[in-house]
Amino acid sequence: MANLLVVCGRGFRCCRGGPRPAHEPGGPAACTGCGALSEWVHSRYVRHLADGTVGGRPVRIDLSVRRLYCENLACPKVTFAEQVPGLTVPYQRRTPLLQHLVEAVGVVLAGRGGARMLRVLGIVLFAVTVLSQLMRVPLPAPVTPRVLGVDDFALYGDTYGTLLVDATTRLPVTLWEGRDAEQLSRWLREHPGVEIACRDGSLTYRQGIAAGAPDAVQVSDRFHLWQGLSRRVQEVAAAHRSCLPAALPAAEPAGSEPTDEAAAGPVPADTAAGRHAQRLFEAVHALTGTGRPYSAVARELGLDRRTVRKYARARTWHEVMRRAPRRPSALDPYLDYLQQRWDEGEHSAKTLHQELLGKGYLGHYQRVKMALAPLRRGLPLDEPRERPPSPREAARWIITAPHRHSLQTGQRLRRLLDHCPELHRTHDLVRQFAAMLDARDGTPLPGWLDQLTTSGLPPLAGMAIALREDKHAVRQGITTHYNSGVNEGRITDVKLQKRIMAGRAGVPLLRHRVVLIAHLRRRYTA
Repeated sequence: MANLLVVCGRGFRCCRGGPRPAHEPGGPAACTGCGALSEWVHSRYVRHLADGTVGGRPVRIDLSVRRLYCENLACPKVTFAEQVPGLTVPYQRRTPLLQHLVEAVGVVLAGRGGARMLRVLGIVLFAVTVLSQLMRVPLPAPVTPRVLGVDDFALYGDTYGTLLVDATTRLPVTLWEGRDAEQLSRWLREHPGVEIACRDGSLTYRQGIAAGAPDAVQVSDRFHLWQGLSRRVQEVAAAHRSCLPAALPAAEPAGSEPTDEAAAGPVPADTAAGRHAQRLFEAVHALTGTGRPYSAVARELGLDRRTVRKYARARTWHEVMRRAPRRPSALDPYLDYLQQRWDEGEHSAKTLHQELLGKGYLGHYQRVKMALAPLRRGLPLDEPRERPPSPREAARWIITAPHRHSLQTGQRLRRLLDHCPELHRTHDLVRQFAAMLDARDGTPLPGWLDQLTTSGLPPLAGMAIALREDKHAVRQGITTHYNSGVNEGRITDVKLQKRIMAGRAGVPLLRHRVVLIAHLRRRYTA
């Protein structure tokens, strides 16, 4: 191994195979057991230490060290090996420099990724070795945060975990599997001093904080409050889906109401698909009419739960058979030209596609071929038609601030609200809550909850019950600047670390990486 750098003795460097200089006797060395100094030499041996690479080549240090007797009779050690500060560590075959590099790479890239990166750096280690070195790194001393963030995250499958974050320093504190109240309350009792706890609307975490830190102020996160309201608005829109076509501009003369049958188009009543839809509609309504949940009906009929929900919400089986209006496409500006060339006798889709490319069309030939299909059957071209908004889209219109609407969206929303008083009432309640959040004023909250209760809308009335049970935390979420934003950011980091390890990391390894990598980033970016 003539290409390896070798260090012989204390402070003498030479090439392997060269003359070994005389070694001067060293001074006293401290016992690794009790720390007492000793000069009583027992023997001498050579330690082989791996060090960082030089010029891309591995380095081994051959270090001649003394073994000494411990002169402290009370020390359990009889002999000990002297240590060279900055170069050796007891029972370690790597220098502190190399050991720190291995640990840092393991924290950032975990096992296999870390082993590959170390191989690039000229250090050959197995993935299991990198992980074992990572798990030997001690976690930072736990410091009880004054402002604690609590949130859950998906660990794997239907199993969830709990993550605790110091909202002041934005560093993760710890994480564990499960999201039960007892585990959280136990941690809070073992780490007293939490004054403010930020969480979502979870009843589990509310009970855990109340049991473990009863004096802590609980803050219900603003984002989760708004997200919960958005879900309830979507439920209201789904319950009044028959009003959604009113958002479309009137295509008939003034005074005429667009009918559902006109929007639906021809209904295939005598086809096999029509008879099948009619049988499913009757079966689903027969079971859901008895109050059975969608999941039970889906299991009995062998259908997907979403299919059962679609049939249960339909008023007639014809609604299920409606053909969705075609969405606008890049070919729409060229439909008149296609009709003109067809009338002139040009029926080749390939030729027409080449002509459209010369006019600036960038679409695929298949799109032109599909557009010509109705003409080959003697039918007119399939013109794009506007379709009614979905309940999710209508809920997004209601939730979004009015000044952020486009002109077309604003017009559609006005037509929808004018047609449906329930959605109009929902829109007014949403805007009142948005005003409270913008002004950070919780004074109107009790009156707003009363309006939800008397609105006649079951989803909003149910939300009022849940918010009343947590009204103190909800008021804190509206009026204070504390929130769970730092929790959501750290959960994104947890998901990243899980994906780096292909989702096979156990909770102890995941905890080690999440906590250590956050401190590592802070150390090198501060």
